Amino acid sequence: MSRSNNTNVSDFILMGLTDFEEIRLVLFALFLLIYLVTLLGNTGMILIIRLDLQLHTSMYFFLSHLSFLDLSYSTVITPKTLENLLTSTKNISFRGCFTQMYFFVFLGATECFLLSSMAYDRYVAICNPLRYPVIMSVTLCRSLITASYVIGFIDSFANVLCMNTLRFCDSNIIHHFFCDIHPILALSCTDTRDTEIMIFIFAGSTLVVSLITISVSYASILSTILKINSTSGKQKAFSTCASHLLGVTIFYGTMIFTYLKSSKSYSLGKDQVASVFYTIVIPMLNPLIYSLRNKEVKNALIRVMQEREHKA
Repeated sequence: MSRSNNTNVSDFILMGLTDFEEIRLVLFALFLLIYLVTLLGNTGMILIIRLDLQLHTSMYFFLSHLSFLDLSYSTVITPKTLENLLTSTKNISFRGCFTQMYFFVFLGATECFLLSSMAYDRYVAICNPLRYPVIMSVTLCRSLITASYVIGFIDSFANVLCMNTLRFCDSNIIHHFFCDIHPILALSCTDTRDTEIMIFIFAGSTLVVSLITISVSYASILSTILKINSTSGKQKAFSTCASHLLGVTIFYGTMIFTYLKSSKSYSLGKDQVASVFYTIVIPMLNPLIYSLRNKEVKNALIRVMQEREHKA
């Protein structure tokens, strides 16, 4: 990502969340704690799934990739945010800023389609349980994962390519804590209408296609659950997808609120709070949502710990 010849800005300044030193120290301690929990939770989830043979199923295969994405997602944003909360120098190079934005969009778009794949997996498990092992084969699971990463790459590449055509002449102050799309668009001294349209098309199509897949899957799941006669059967069927549904609601709610609008409607306070939530908080919540509500993960953790004790 080379810097445009028409751009006079060599670096950007990330203003962060607040100018008050006391609040910055509190936020640093809070974000550091959240980041450590994120690292521990997602790394632990990946290791448990890898080490316990009973979790070598399609659902946990997708879940391990979700943990990897959340771990990467948080690492792209949080360390730089923590650094800026402690230092007075908040510069980020032009190349560094666009690299951060590239990986942010790449990981976000990939997660959208991964969540769609997980919804389809739950649909097959509940609506077609007898053929579940046949339909959700290793080949199909790997194909869905590969497709998610490829679509994420295309989305992010197109997004950054559009942004790289803009000129940045005067102001280099980003009123945000990371290199997000809308605050950078606001700095451009050229007309951003075409760029905004392209970004809206790519972001909108990513969200709409993945949301349609999830909605259709869960509509079919709900229809199947309502046909179950026993209350215990309904509860068991619903419990298999409740965690995923909660994760999807939180993730898509904040993404739609933040990105499916023009840069002129960007609100510094509201959008920064939403951004903190989906870049820092959600990566911590996902392993908690999927593990605390899941007896299989709890039992797997116990088995892994017991095996380690026996070997010791």
